[in-house]
Amino acid sequence: MKSRREFLQSSAVGAAAVPLIDLLSVRTALAAGETKLAEDDPVAVALGYKHDAADVDPVKFPKRALPGAENEFCHNCLQYKETEEGWGTCAIFPGKLVAADGWCNVWVAIPPAA
Repeated sequence: MKSRREFLQSSAVGAAAVPLIDLLSVRTALAAGETKLAEDDPVAVALGYKHDAADVDPVKFPKRALPGAENEFCHNCLQYKETEEGWGTCAIFPGKLVAADGWCNVWVAIPPAA
């Protein structure tokens, strides 16, 4: 049975490894040759994804016309993780890269740091 001190030490080591694992997963994803999401992809069309947020049709996607929505981009969405300059992965479109300046109807604000 581990002592409380041993448990806390091993937990701290494990927690410190998480960012490294995350970094490795980004490199693995890039090595896997992820492709850029096509705007005509059926899921992208259904969610109103555009590489350039200015191209989103606010009639079809009224969320984009709400006050403050002009500041919504993939790069400041909770679902997004940058993997290369101007492009990153998105939890909504697994295996595809989305444009940092893009937008889709599933945009979620990143919670403020505590």
